[in-house]
Amino acid sequence: MIRQWGLSLQVAFTFIGTVVGAGFATGREVLQFFTRFGHWGALLIATSTLLFVWLGAKMMLISARMQARSYEDMNKHLFGDRLGVWISHLMLIVLLGVNAVMLAGAGSLFSEHLNLGYQSGLLITMFACFLLLRKGMNAILTINSLVVPLMLLFTAVLVVDTLQSPGAGRWLVLETDVSPWAAWMSPILYAAFNLSMAQAVLVPLGAKIADPVVLRRGAWMGGLGIGGMLFAGHLALSAHMPGVQQFDIPMGDLARDLGPWIHWIFVFLIFMEIFTTLVSDIYGLTLQLRERIKVPTSLLTAVVLLFCFAAGQFGFGPLLSFLYPLFGMLSLGWLLLMGRDPGLPRQDRPQPPPGDSRAA
Repeated sequence: MIRQWGLSLQVAFTFIGTVVGAGFATGREVLQFFTRFGHWGALLIATSTLLFVWLGAKMMLISARMQARSYEDMNKHLFGDRLGVWISHLMLIVLLGVNAVMLAGAGSLFSEHLNLGYQSGLLITMFACFLLLRKGMNAILTINSLVVPLMLLFTAVLVVDTLQSPGAGRWLVLETDVSPWAAWMSPILYAAFNLSMAQAVLVPLGAKIADPVVLRRGAWMGGLGIGGMLFAGHLALSAHMPGVQQFDIPMGDLARDLGPWIHWIFVFLIFMEIFTTLVSDIYGLTLQLRERIKVPTSLLTAVVLLFCFAAGQFGFGPLLSFLYPLFGMLSLGWLLLMGRDPGLPRQDRPQPPPGDSRAA
């Protein structure tokens, strides 16, 4: 029983660590998808949280039944063999873009808060990522189990500080001129994008753990943890709107008010959250590439990191603002099929009777 709970926590922390990347940890995603919608933000976060719990569990349980090797197996299960391959090709491109955003986020953090230069941040992060990825899935589980609890603790510290500020209740009354249609599409786009990207790690993780109780419990804890961190970020950012929108790393700027030591620790944790997501996504990407290109994994990892370095030259803010909503739109079809999927292998699904037009 104790071992099961320990595995569930590892699953939950890996789920959180995979989603809480550059855009989330820095505050840019929270602003883009929730806080800019004013008093609607909390309800939108609750909607996303439900989707994370439900579809995160479903994805890992299906992966465990299928013993899926990579996210392409999941896409073939959802879309069929032929279309699934094309969807996986598209996901390769999307994951490359996401990893470029992660790396750019690390560069911005080094530039804005450590005074070490944007390019230095890119290069240091690339090198550390390359070294860790040589250890495989076990290293990903371990690093998330260390970093995520610390991030949850310091998020709680930020919330406590915000509740003592004059703007603590602004999340309830903050006005917005954005249309209700855009507001209610936002949590769906956010969940669709993050879940479709997280399958690069959650699919092989589900197959590796394989225990339905562990996976279901881990999805609940992970999804609720993501929702709690989203709300904490929304609460803090709402209290400092609209001025906080000018920063590439708004959460880092808020942490300055907590004192120099807390600020430096929080900046370090933001970097580690960016780093854990980058490591997780590149791991899933190289697993997929290995099925197509028979070259050493270390070489594939190096090539992917160099591509992300080149794309990262566009800058963190522009990359996130342009790519994330676009990727969210592309992920809506995946979200719809995952929600409707019965969770059975294709050969075991009920077939329409002979002569039924659906049998064609």
